[in-house]
Amino acid sequence: MAKPRRRTIQDVPAKKKLKSESEILLSEEPKESTEPKKSKRSKRSKESREPKEPNEIEEIKEIGDVEDVAEVEEGEEAEDKKPRRKKNPEGAKKQEYNQLEVLLSKKGVRPSSQVSVYFSFQKKKGEQSTTHVNSSAVQKLLKNSIDAKIVTGKAKEAVLFRETQWEGVPTTLVVGLGSELTHESYRQAAATVLKSLKTTKCKDANIILQDTPAGDSDHSRNLLAFVEGLYLANYKYDELKTKKNDSTPEGFTLHLVSGKTTDRKADSLVNQAKIIAESVNLARRLGDTPGNLMTPRILADEAVAAAQSAGAKATVWDKKRIEKEKMGGLFGVAQGSHQEPRFIILEYRGTAASKKPVVLVGKGLTFDSGGISLKPGASMEEMKFDKCGGCNVIGAFLAAARLKLKVNLVALIPSSENMPGGAATKPGDVHRARNGKTFEVNNTDAEGRLILADALCYASELQPVAIFDAATLTGAMVVALGNVHSGYFTRNDQLSGRIQKASALSGELVWRMPLTDAHVEDMKGTYADLSNVSAGKGAGSATAAAFLEQFVEKGIPWAHFDIAGTAWSLGGRLNYCASKGASGSLVRTFVELARSYE
Repeated sequence: MAKPRRRTIQDVPAKKKLKSESEILLSEEPKESTEPKKSKRSKRSKESREPKEPNEIEEIKEIGDVEDVAEVEEGEEAEDKKPRRKKNPEGAKKQEYNQLEVLLSKKGVRPSSQVSVYFSFQKKKGEQSTTHVNSSAVQKLLKNSIDAKIVTGKAKEAVLFRETQWEGVPTTLVVGLGSELTHESYRQAAATVLKSLKTTKCKDANIILQDTPAGDSDHSRNLLAFVEGLYLANYKYDELKTKKNDSTPEGFTLHLVSGKTTDRKADSLVNQAKIIAESVNLARRLGDTPGNLMTPRILADEAVAAAQSAGAKATVWDKKRIEKEKMGGLFGVAQGSHQEPRFIILEYRGTAASKKPVVLVGKGLTFDSGGISLKPGASMEEMKFDKCGGCNVIGAFLAAARLKLKVNLVALIPSSENMPGGAATKPGDVHRARNGKTFEVNNTDAEGRLILADALCYASELQPVAIFDAATLTGAMVVALGNVHSGYFTRNDQLSGRIQKASALSGELVWRMPLTDAHVEDMKGTYADLSNVSAGKGAGSATAAAFLEQFVEKGIPWAHFDIAGTAWSLGGRLNYCASKGASGSLVRTFVELARSYE
């Protein structure tokens, strides 16, 4: 088949004049746009349109068939003002991180605060270790507690001393950093601090980071990680509960006493940390929202709202456009659901238009029943998290745009449900992907790779500098790596090195997995070019990656991240994550990867 034409990203103003539906479908400067050339289409009559959908997230009920909508660019709507779901649902406004405010204290400890937080740590010499506090005066004050090993300096330890009245502050909290210090130690210490402070029900606290050890990271990176940890630990998803259970007082304020960086640099780091954490928390909220309240259409609306808030461009393709664009994988997976699919395109230009973009691709399966190859009923409710790859790509895109990284970035999120409806894809059916390759669907529960295939074809057409995709793709990854590491696959050693550096900066653990021609051989089809499941046994994650590789144009650096084990329920591993909720995994790593191309 003919080689697809090369595309580049186009910069669109954050606010532009509203266009009619027919105008939206016309091609605008095809040489500078990621959008394929569009043809005119007559407007439908108003009488044929369905009534307005409920747009309050509090209405907990199934959303039925939704009306086809034209491609919607940022700030656009149809000429007849067709009602749409709110792009920033009321529920989103409730997630104000429990009104936590983190400020830099330029004047040291504030006597008006209710609690002062200090840090203990261990210094090892041979087999012996000694406990130290980041204030020699406080160490003397707590000598008896240190000698009695009440304060040991172990990681995540928290000891509260009431009525100490040290420097005029009534209560002192000592939190352990451990002995092997990294910036991740500070991120987790921040979570310990926040949870401990909530038990005191104070409204105002000092956090003394001054004179804490740097460990294997510099103090700037530690400050950034610490503030991230505070905001990450403060996230909770309770917007659907009628009665809130929040012990955080209104106006909860933390004053950081740092002293290791200049005031201007420290202010910048605190702001960066807040942006990154808020973007992770947005990804978590999208992931935590149940399937009836986060359909493909609603996810698209949320993505548009996120892009608008950062001054970036958003384009959404509906079912008819997806079919027209020959995305047979995405269209086929969505056939069994009443909820229509969406293909979400987010574009941010932070540098010259001539520079090739970095492309992020995320699986946006808003609910996965397994389709005709139905999943077991046990824990099926967790399949609302099958959209976490797409949600986390939205979060990473938002963070990069708000941080104003000097890079061109495109995010692609194919979104659908996988349901066993009457029109659903059947085992043995054959579909054709955007690049013309055909695949047998021998197990409808291996659907994520099918919707990603079309997105990877589109990503390749942009001729990017690199493609990174994230998906909750295989249970085999959970067997291999549990919930500690996200596995990634690439044949590009240079790209792998870049990923390892980004992981070290973000604090998120990744592990390189094998991808060989043998895995590709296992994915060959009998009646089509490919099968969506392996002909052999085992290596389920590697063969899934081998399938995806067939839709990436040769020569383009590409890496696939399987986050099936790290997308949710990390509370037992990471204390700044909810015990059962979405984790926002890889948002921080993808931000660092985007930054590496500046």
